[in-house]
Amino acid sequence: MEERLADIPGARKKAQPIAPALGRASGIARPWRKYATFFVFLTLFSTIAGYLTGRFKGHWTSWRNATPVEAAAPAQTPALVSTPNPRSKNSDIEEISRLAPQQQAERLLELAIQRPDLSLNLIHRNLTAWRGHLEDTEHLFQLVLAALDSDDPRVRVAAVEIDLAANNLIKSPQSVAKLLHQIQGDTDGRYLALWRLGALGNRGVEPAAVLATLIRYAHDRNQQARFWAVEGLAMLGTVEAIDPLLSILTHDPAPQIRERAARGLSQSGLLTGEQRLIAVPQLLNLLDDDSVDAPTLNLVYSTLETITGASFGKNPGAWREWWAHHDTPEKPHRSRKGQVTT
Repeated sequence: MEERLADIPGARKKAQPIAPALGRASGIARPWRKYATFFVFLTLFSTIAGYLTGRFKGHWTSWRNATPVEAAAPAQTPALVSTPNPRSKNSDIEEISRLAPQQQAERLLELAIQRPDLSLNLIHRNLTAWRGHLEDTEHLFQLVLAALDSDDPRVRVAAVEIDLAANNLIKSPQSVAKLLHQIQGDTDGRYLALWRLGALGNRGVEPAAVLATLIRYAHDRNQQARFWAVEGLAMLGTVEAIDPLLSILTHDPAPQIRERAARGLSQSGLLTGEQRLIAVPQLLNLLDDDSVDAPTLNLVYSTLETITGASFGKNPGAWREWWAHHDTPEKPHRSRKGQVTT
């Protein structure tokens, strides 16, 4: 250190003429040596520490690579959009995530029929990604029909959404126009188009226009067209569909179609439980209607039983007395505009 200071130009020139300063300089030099020694030791220690740290890291890397640590593997993005819900990590869901979109939709819908809470979220989260990748196969359609028999309205809605996606029907007026074009054709596809038209209306796409079309075809001369128009009214599932279904129940000449209207009012389709109760007063009025034949009257009784859960046989008085005690202000009623009020 001192030799280097002596080599600095001007350092010696300043120290020679001032003798007293030499004593102070020598006094300062002693602690400076201590500091220099400390810095040398610190530098040496840092070098050794760095060397040891490097070797430790090397050993750690070698050990980690030599052991099967799964966390070190790059994460794979699943094809199925999952949820943070721990239940979505069920082995069934993990298996489904590795399937193609068509099989994902089919397995999730099948699972929804059995365990709705496990799969419904996944169905709705993946509908957009599935669109364009689903086909309206016979297997998928049978699963849709099975789901529509579920007592859980959420499962029914999921089935409708999957069916619309499989048929590439987005929720838009263009899809309504597409179905109307199919309905006006002479192919067999026109019948299911009536059914899907009701489903689109239920999803909020031009429900008034859908209702008018279904009512028109519910009076068509073609019995198959009438049948599927009734199914479409049940799928529409609005309060405004109740009166047309009641009219078909009592006036259609085909027993099969009257039966479908009764089922649409009582259990099939997308009417809610509260909406179905709206039909009860008019069904009670039919019990004393002499123009209603015996088979249709039987349908009325069975419809009442299914909607209310009560059972009074073919006793009109018992039915009216029961309804009088259960028709409370809390029950939904229909206003003049056909809207449900409480």
